[in-house]
Amino acid sequence: IACVLSGLPESIIAAACARSGQRVLHVDSRNYYGGNWASFSFSGLLSWIKENQQKTDISDECEDWRKLILENEEVISFSKKDKTIQHIEDFCFGDQDSAEDVEEAGALPKLPVFGASGAEGVAQESEKECPPMESALPEAESWEPEKATGTEPASATEGNDTEITSENESSPSTALGESALELGKTEATPSEISSQEPKKITYSQIVREGRRFNIDLVSKLLYSRGLLIDLLIKSNVSRYAEFKNATRILAFREGKVEQVPCSRADVFNSRQLTMVEKRMLMKFLTFCLDYEQHPDEYQDYENSTFAQFLRTRKLTPSLQHFILHSIAMVSETDCSTLEGLQATKKFLQCLGRYGNTPFLFPLYGQGEIPQCFCRMCAVFGGIYCLRHSVQCLVVDKESGRCKAIVDHFGQRISANYFIVEDSYLSESVCTNVSYRQISRAVLITDQSVLNTDSEQQVSILTVPPVDLGKPAVCVIELCSSTMTCMKDTYLVHLTCPSTKTAREDLEPVVQKLFNLNTEKEVENEELEKPRVLWAVYFNMRDSSGVDKNSYDGLPSNVYVCSGPDSALGNDCAVKQAETIFQEMFPTEEFCPPPPNPEDIIYDEDEIATEESGFSNSPDTKPEPSTEESSGGGSTAVKKEDNEE
Repeated sequence: IACVLSGLPESIIAAACARSGQRVLHVDSRNYYGGNWASFSFSGLLSWIKENQQKTDISDECEDWRKLILENEEVISFSKKDKTIQHIEDFCFGDQDSAEDVEEAGALPKLPVFGASGAEGVAQESEKECPPMESALPEAESWEPEKATGTEPASATEGNDTEITSENESSPSTALGESALELGKTEATPSEISSQEPKKITYSQIVREGRRFNIDLVSKLLYSRGLLIDLLIKSNVSRYAEFKNATRILAFREGKVEQVPCSRADVFNSRQLTMVEKRMLMKFLTFCLDYEQHPDEYQDYENSTFAQFLRTRKLTPSLQHFILHSIAMVSETDCSTLEGLQATKKFLQCLGRYGNTPFLFPLYGQGEIPQCFCRMCAVFGGIYCLRHSVQCLVVDKESGRCKAIVDHFGQRISANYFIVEDSYLSESVCTNVSYRQISRAVLITDQSVLNTDSEQQVSILTVPPVDLGKPAVCVIELCSSTMTCMKDTYLVHLTCPSTKTAREDLEPVVQKLFNLNTEKEVENEELEKPRVLWAVYFNMRDSSGVDKNSYDGLPSNVYVCSGPDSALGNDCAVKQAETIFQEMFPTEEFCPPPPNPEDIIYDEDEIATEESGFSNSPDTKPEPSTEESSGGGSTAVKKEDNEE
């Protein structure tokens, strides 16, 4: 198997193939993992911005590679320019003090830091200076009617970090989290924390603390019962990552940001809703959990929009707004009743598995997920080559199958199957392909969009469009305990399907939620808003949903993976990876669980040693070495980390 580019779908396929015993070569022309799924430090993001603004062609290091092509073969050349990112604009709104001579703390001279890979050393330094609060994750309530009290408690880990376990496993809370909470209370009360004014952050501080940032190119969350979580558990790839619960769901209504009650306890403890509204909301959400059993209640509205259906359910305007934009998270004009009910049910079913919201976020950013699957592939023998571009596919004229690829060194590499990311294909192959675009913005701010007693909040907010027919904007706000930004700052991601350039699509929403004014004299309303310190806007190609038949002249053993889509979850990437794997190997299981260490058969030398009578008895068993005690999987991970 030859995989070109290391995005999420390609990484999942590579891991699945390596796990099933296939030989995998994974190459990427970039010098970081993840492609458009990657995460960057602040200096790495600035380098990425500069690189995409210049848009230089990939030069041929070996010009005579065409001599390797035989008479009965033809080539499909790859694109020499990445056209997936457009309209990049970055702005500094903070105090623009002199930052020319400022370097990242701990950074190597003249070496830009790309991505979050190898960030473990930085993480240890970060934890020393601003450790996340340790707490035992409380048992969350489930919306399942037959399980009013039955929940799946998550493990007690740092900063509400969540250890992903299967349905049959549950990690009990420990006294460590409780004692840590007690210690936290002695340092500062919540009222004292919230009353403190936000610290003044300068641009030079952001540059100096740049390695504290892990900034995602694509902003997503993981549904706690979504396909990606199920795959992480099944394949045991979850051991390579840590996760944090999204702590609150927010809504933007009548010019104000407010919290949406999610769990049963949140609904009844909410001060925003009247008792009548609480009963209305509970009744409707209970109906959504088993709406299939009551078709008579919605079948008359199957051809109507979900918004129109909500108006017939005797719900107040505020409840309709919460359900439409913050729970179902669907379009007011384009979403049918059935789609809205399915989205609401999915939201409710994900509640209570790992916390009081349906979502998890990976520490150090979304870019960790592709790297986790790359680690699994490397553990089972996959070979990785970064900074290794590919010139073309070599196709046999008679059979029509792809035989090999030619790299930038002029080497010909043969394989049976080829996985290619859409951005590598040239215009001649994509003449009949029409792409959508995603508008993205990333902000660094000095405080949260909704201040509460706790500063460490992971929030998701959907801002409805002003004009009907335009897409809503999804806002994800990350705190420093997610290891994606420095202390006393927040990292805010904005995403929506594009109608214009990213700045034209998203700047009106940014102006509603944040203060962009750098002058000292601002209105009182602006003073209450979080201040934007730095921002970047860009458009990203959305190649999801493109049918393989739309590509001209691709051989049957070449499979195309799409880049990130505009959806909040990762289901599209997981479905695509599983579909491609099953097409290549229909009899193989997709990402099966790894073997237990006890079931591993060692090499012939060890077996011969045991048979010759030198096996260790229980009384004389020597102390295991470091490699032996860590087990085969962790040893391979260490080797792979060193290679990175």
